[in-house]
Amino acid sequence: ADVAPGSALPVETVRFHVEEEGKGEVNGEKIKADPAKVKDFRASLRKLADVYVSDAFGTAHRAHSSMVGEGFPVRSSGFLVDKELNAFDNVLEK
Repeated sequence: ADVAPGSALPVETVRFHVEEEGKGEVNGEKIKADPAKVKDFRASLRKLADVYVSDAFGTAHRAHSSMVGEGFPVRSSGFLVDKELNAFDNVLEK
């Protein structure tokens, strides 16, 4: 992708790639991803941008390829994650 500096590039849903979670199903059969292919998949995500921002609160605790931001020098959480954490804070403080 040829993205102008300062632009944001939303990425398609990657959960359908077995390399995203490291496991999956093919024709009803459970499979594990090849570690080398997981590494290549993460490298392909890395080529898309200079900064990684994750805004998926519901999967933030998982070691999925798109969540770990492997190889990115700058990683951050987005506004939705911030909103969720503030909601937790409000509940816990009451």
